[in-house]
Amino acid sequence: MHPSYFVKSTPEKPALLMADSGETVSYRQLEDRSNQAAQMFRARGLKAGDHIAILVENQLRFFEICWAAQRSGIIFTALSTRLGAEEAAYIITDCGAKMLVTSMAMAPLAEQVLGQTPAVQDRLMIGGTIAGHESWESAIAGHSTERIADECAGGDMLYSSGTTGRPKGVFAPQESTEIDATNGLTELCKKVYGISPDTIYLSPAPLYHAAPLRFCMRVMALGGTVIVMEHFDAERYLELVQQHRVTHTQLVPTMFVRMLKLAPEVRTQYDVSSLRCAIHAAAPCPVPIKEQMIDWWGPIIWEYYAGTEGNGITLVGSSDWLTHKGTVGRAVIGVLKIADEDGNEMSPGEPGTVYFADGKPFSYHNDPKKTAESRNAKGWTTLGDVGYVDSDGFLYLTDRKAYMIISGGVNIYPQEAENILITHPKVADVAVFGVPNEEFGEEVKAVVQPRDMRDAGPELAAELMEFCRSHLSHIKCPRSVDFEEELPRHPTGKLYKRLLKDRYWAGHNSRIL
Repeated sequence: MHPSYFVKSTPEKPALLMADSGETVSYRQLEDRSNQAAQMFRARGLKAGDHIAILVENQLRFFEICWAAQRSGIIFTALSTRLGAEEAAYIITDCGAKMLVTSMAMAPLAEQVLGQTPAVQDRLMIGGTIAGHESWESAIAGHSTERIADECAGGDMLYSSGTTGRPKGVFAPQESTEIDATNGLTELCKKVYGISPDTIYLSPAPLYHAAPLRFCMRVMALGGTVIVMEHFDAERYLELVQQHRVTHTQLVPTMFVRMLKLAPEVRTQYDVSSLRCAIHAAAPCPVPIKEQMIDWWGPIIWEYYAGTEGNGITLVGSSDWLTHKGTVGRAVIGVLKIADEDGNEMSPGEPGTVYFADGKPFSYHNDPKKTAESRNAKGWTTLGDVGYVDSDGFLYLTDRKAYMIISGGVNIYPQEAENILITHPKVADVAVFGVPNEEFGEEVKAVVQPRDMRDAGPELAAELMEFCRSHLSHIKCPRSVDFEEELPRHPTGKLYKRLLKDRYWAGHNSRIL
C-alpha cells in the first residue's frame, strides 16, 4: 500500500505523467526523490507532527513533496494556486507551516506572502528562485536516496475552499503510524473502483484539492499510473482518454456539462470505451446531466458524497442510481442520520440536516467553535448540508444549509432551480441565491453565464424564468436574472456563491452566510 513497494517490481513504470508536457516520473524516481526530500526535512529540523505548506501548480514534482512528507510524519497543507496574497498568508500562518515549498510559476504570489508569513523558516522554490527562496532541486540533491531511519506516517491537512466563508483547516489524525498502512479510501479504491497496478488514472482537476490529491496518491499506493492534466479542457480530456486508454478517472459535474455541450460531432469522435470507472463528487449533479453521461459512457459512473473532513462517505453506482435517481448513495463509512434543528431524528423522506454517526473523527484547526458547531449533542457530525434518506437508505441532498433562501417565511433551496437552468441549451453556468426584498426578506435571483454572451439580455432572462417555471413551483424560480461572462467557480467545481451574494447584500444586514 505504498509506492516504495513497486520500485522492486516495476521501477521504470511511470507513476506520474503530465498530460501536456509528456514528462514522466517513474516509481524509482519518485522513491529516490521523496527519500531525498525526507532526508532534507530531517536535516533542517523538521520532525514528525510538524507542518509544511505547498503552493505549487499541477506539475511534475508535486507528488515527491507529498510522499516525502507522508513518509516523514509531516502534515502538509496544499494551497489553492488561485488564492490572493492575504488568504494564502492566512492559511500558511494558520496551519503553522515551518516550510513553504512553491514554484517559479507561483513566484508573484510567493513574493507577496513573503513579508506576511514571518514564522516560515525555510522557503524552497521549484524551477528557479526569487529573493528569499532557495532552489528545491538543489536542496534535495545533496541528500541520500536511502529511507530515513524514523519513517512514520504523515498526511494532509487541507483547507475548505471557502465557498461559504473563510477557509477552515481540517485535521483528521492518522489511523496508523505505518507509512504503508491501509485506510478506508484505499480499500474503497481496491474493492469498489477496482484500482490496481493496471490502472491508468486521468486526473483533470487541481491537485491541491482533497479528492484529486487523495485519489492520485491512492492510485500510486496501489501501483497504477496517474496522468495529470495541467488544466481541464473538455475536448482535450476526451483526447487523453483515447490516447492513453484511460481506465479510471474522477470528475466534477461542471466537467460533465462542458463535455456534453461540445458539438456532437466533436464529442462522439473520441473512443472512451477503455473507461471502466468514472467517479464524481464535490458538487450536485443534475439528474438530466447524469442520465446523459450514463447513456454516453455506460453504467460505469460512481458518485460519492463526502467532504475534506472525511467524517463519512456515501456511495452509489450507476445501476442503483438509475433506480434511485438523484441520490448520492448509501453510507459506506459512518451511519447516516437526518435531524431537525432540535436534534430530533427525522423519518424517511423528511428533510433535515445531514449527519454522520460513528464516522471518522476530525477537527477544524485552531477553531474549536467551528468544530463544536459541526457536532450535535449526540456527537454526530455534519458538513452543513440538508437532505433526506429514503426507505432504502439512499441519501438525497437538498442543498447547503448556508444557501437556503427564506422568502416570506418559506424555505427555498436554490439547487433545484440551478439543476433545471443548467440544462437550458443557452446556459453555460448558473448560480441561484437569495437577494434582499423589502416585503419578503429575500427573493430568488439567478446569475447566468450564457454560452454566448451576445444572447444576454431581457429576452433570454424572460426565457430562462419561464423555462424554470415550466418545471418547478413559481416560488422556487428566479424573479430576475442577471448575466456574467464567467462565474467565480473554483476549478474543483465548487461555486464561490458568497462572492456573488456579497454584491447584492452590500449595505444590508443579512443572517445568510
